[in-house]
Amino acid sequence: MADPELIPSANPHPQGGKHRKSRLREWAGAIFYAFIVVIIFRTFFFEAFTIPSSSMEKSLLEGDYIIVSKLHYGARLPITPLSIPFFHQRLTENIRSYLDWITLPYFRFPGFSEVHLGDVLVFNAPADPMEKDFPVDERTYYIKRCMGLAGDTFEIKNSLVYINGKAIPPPSEAENEYLVKTDTNALDEGKLHNLHIYDVNRMSSPGHYLIEMTRNTADSLRSWKNVISVAPNTPKHGQKDEELFPYSKDFNWNIDNFGPLIIPTKGMQVNLTTDSLPLYGKIITDYEHNKLEIRADSIFINGKYAKTYTFKMNYYFMMGDNRHYSQDSRYWGFVPEDHLVGKAVLVLTSIDKQNKRWRWERLFTRVK
Repeated sequence: MADPELIPSANPHPQGGKHRKSRLREWAGAIFYAFIVVIIFRTFFFEAFTIPSSSMEKSLLEGDYIIVSKLHYGARLPITPLSIPFFHQRLTENIRSYLDWITLPYFRFPGFSEVHLGDVLVFNAPADPMEKDFPVDERTYYIKRCMGLAGDTFEIKNSLVYINGKAIPPPSEAENEYLVKTDTNALDEGKLHNLHIYDVNRMSSPGHYLIEMTRNTADSLRSWKNVISVAPNTPKHGQKDEELFPYSKDFNWNIDNFGPLIIPTKGMQVNLTTDSLPLYGKIITDYEHNKLEIRADSIFINGKYAKTYTFKMNYYFMMGDNRHYSQDSRYWGFVPEDHLVGKAVLVLTSIDKQNKRWRWERLFTRVK
C-alpha cells in the first residue's frame, strides 16, 4: 500500500507541506545511509590513498592515487571507534579527530591471503617520539614494500637484499642513487627529461653528479658519449650509520649493508642478552606493552627476571623502492602485524604536479 503522506490531495496546502517534508526526509535518509555505506566500505573493504613522497619511485609516483584492499589480509577492527570519519589524527592543529575514551583490542577479520614477500603495503607508522602518543590506527599512514616476512633471516649486502641466504632481485622500477662521471661536459637536460630524470645533484668535482634512477635508466645513461662511468653510490661494508636501527654501537650497519637479523614471528622465543636487546627491546616495550628493566647485566620484564622472551605477534621488514631516499625499517625497525592496513592493488589515477599534467598512462594500472 502506498504511503498515505505521498497521496495527492485536493487541498494542496497542508498536504503540500507534508509532501515537502517527506521528500526532505527521504533525501536526508538516503544521504545518511549512503554515508554509512561509504564508511563501512572504506573501513572493511577498500580505501583510497595518495602518494605524498618519492620513497616508492619509480614503482609508485608522487601524485598517484591508489586503492588499498583491506580484504587481502583481513580488515582490522577500528581501535578508536569514537572518531570523525575522513579526518585522520586532527580536525585542526589543536583538536584531535578522535576520542580515546573507548579503545578496542586488536582484532583482524579473516582475509583471503597472507602477506607475501614483495607486497606493497599501507600501514600505520611504527612507534617513534612523534607518533607514540596516538593510538595505532590514528598514526600516520606509510606505504612501503614488504622485503622480509615473520621468521625470515634478513640481510642487505652491497644494496642487494638476501632472505634466508637467497638474493632477492629488486623491483624493476626500484631506484638507487648513482654516481655519474662525465668528461666535464654538462649533461643534456632535455635528454635527461626524456629519461624522466628531473633532479640532478652536481658535486664539487667537475663533471660528477649524483642521480636517483632505475637500473634500466642507468644502462641508458652509460651509452652517452660524454659519460665516463655510472656506478651505484653505496657506502662500504662496516661503514656505520648512526641513524639506523638498532641505534647501537655494536652494529656497524648502513643502508646498503644491513644485518643479518631474524624477523620475529608469533610464538618465536629469543634469548635475552644485552647484545640482543637493542634488536628486540622496542618490540617488548612499545608494541607488546611490557615493562622492561636492566639491572646490572640482568633483564627484568614486568618485574620478573627473564632469560628469554616469546613474541606475541608477527613482524615484517619494510623498504621503499627508492632505496637511498626512503625512511623505512632500516631506520625504525620491524613493523608489527597490528599496524597493517592493507595491500595496495590499483593506481586509480595520477597527477604530475611538477609538470602540471595528468599521467594518463597510469590510469587503472595494477600495483606491482
